[in-house]
Amino acid sequence: MAQVEATTERIIAADAETVFDALADYSGTRAKVLPEHFSEYEVREGGDGEGTLVHWKLQAASKRVRDCLLEVSEPTDGQLVEKDRNSSMVTTWTVTPAGEGKSRAVVTTVWNGAGGIGGFFEKTFAPKGLARIYDLVLARLAAEVEAGVEK
Repeated sequence: MAQVEATTERIIAADAETVFDALADYSGTRAKVLPEHFSEYEVREGGDGEGTLVHWKLQAASKRVRDCLLEVSEPTDGQLVEKDRNSSMVTTWTVTPAGEGKSRAVVTTVWNGAGGIGGFFEKTFAPKGLARIYDLVLARLAAEVEAGVEK
């Protein structure tokens, strides 16, 4: 079983604190910025960063749906970690300053991939598909927080 990793990032025209707060807002902003790949979204505990328990189904491919139950932690400033109780999947969101009024948002997801030929295809194609999905999330997050900055 090889570890599979998908990473994407985006520069957002808003300060790091604003972007992080929006990402950590599972009860509001996060639900708004998720694309159609996410369904059955539900905050089960908390709703703002550390201590949140959130559920969703992620359809990364036409035949592959992951039922995710994620525990959220904040191990360091500017970082959210979502650990899936149903699998080995861990997603880390890191927001850092990137110049005047800008921030860099990076999302990395890792999980233990399958073995054999299925694992080969998973390691080859899953990271690209997941990166595309998270690129959409970051684009929608950017639109959301940048609109708030302009007000």
